[in-house]
Amino acid sequence: MFNLSENACIGVIGAGAMGTGITQIAAQNGHKVCLVDASAPALEKSQTLLKTTFYKLAEKGKISPENAEKAIQAIRFTTALEDLYSADLVIEAIVENLAIKKEIFSRLAAIVKPEAILATNTSSLSVTSIASSVKNAERVLGLHFFNPPPLMPLVEVVPGLASADSTVQSILALMKKWGKKPVLAKDTPAFIVNRLARPFYGEAIRMMEEGIADCATIDWAMKTFGQFKMGPFELMDYIGHDVNYVVTETVFAAFFYDPRYRPSFSQKRLLEAGRLGKKSGHGFYNYGAAMPEPQKDEVLGRIIMERIVAMLINEAAEALLLGVASASDLDLAMKAGVNYPKGLLEWANEWGAHNVYTVLKGLQETYGDDRYRPSALLRQKALQNERF
Repeated sequence: MFNLSENACIGVIGAGAMGTGITQIAAQNGHKVCLVDASAPALEKSQTLLKTTFYKLAEKGKISPENAEKAIQAIRFTTALEDLYSADLVIEAIVENLAIKKEIFSRLAAIVKPEAILATNTSSLSVTSIASSVKNAERVLGLHFFNPPPLMPLVEVVPGLASADSTVQSILALMKKWGKKPVLAKDTPAFIVNRLARPFYGEAIRMMEEGIADCATIDWAMKTFGQFKMGPFELMDYIGHDVNYVVTETVFAAFFYDPRYRPSFSQKRLLEAGRLGKKSGHGFYNYGAAMPEPQKDEVLGRIIMERIVAMLINEAAEALLLGVASASDLDLAMKAGVNYPKGLLEWANEWGAHNVYTVLKGLQETYGDDRYRPSALLRQKALQNERF
């Protein structure tokens, strides 16, 4: 049995943005935290940022000055992995490299006590593969926070093949206590959010490449008729193509080159040119020039929105069919993780499965491309006039 007490000691590996954010959450919730990073400068930067953050929270009245000071004093910063010997839960938040993660977990397992829970913050790598480096893999699971962790409510809890139920239940309870919205996801590539969101980007680029509409018009359509807070090109530029394109490429390979996840040469060329988006000043948009005006054609805008949303719904239906998560968790993940205006299966029920199916069949017949194949579950719901 793997259980966490209220005063559990939390270890965090990696002093980057994710590790620092997770450390803040744990300390703010009354835990002693040990933050480990091989780089002393990275630890110094994290320590400075955390102190500044806690003092600002106190100034704004979100926490008391006493609790701010208490949280700061509760964090230990160290370059030695061995200092995690007393941790009850260790959350790894380092580079997305399977070999490096497995090496860290193998070393970690020999340091911590046998009943300590080990979690990886991986966004898409196999939790089962990472856990295979630990002799007692029952205590290992995925715990994917979203950036920035203190502000984003969603956490994907991902059991590996060997994860004990007590491990999973302990982490679900802890995340709720931390004020998070945990969803339970199957250990499949990209879990829930990064998988279901691929068509938001991929189908938008496809339409741009075909000349159906330019970036500004597609972004306008998705915000105006889909009520998304950001359009796909704005969002890709905001995330950065060094991140967004690489995730798409990784998911494509992980799904054995399923055409639904096929990357785009247009985005790859931006990456190759160093046009990474807002961070470099140029991506799909040139941030040193006036932003282009969209073509505000309502008929065109609705066609754009329906095509992208139909693809998103289809991805959610396929995930539900394959048991990636429950319908409620799939919908919660997209609302809490990427601020979608509504859950995708909720959207399908509003539109009617038959209408979504009709859009996809039309695209499949037009292009002869397997990327548009309707999920078997969507087809079943459409033909039987059922709701998700």
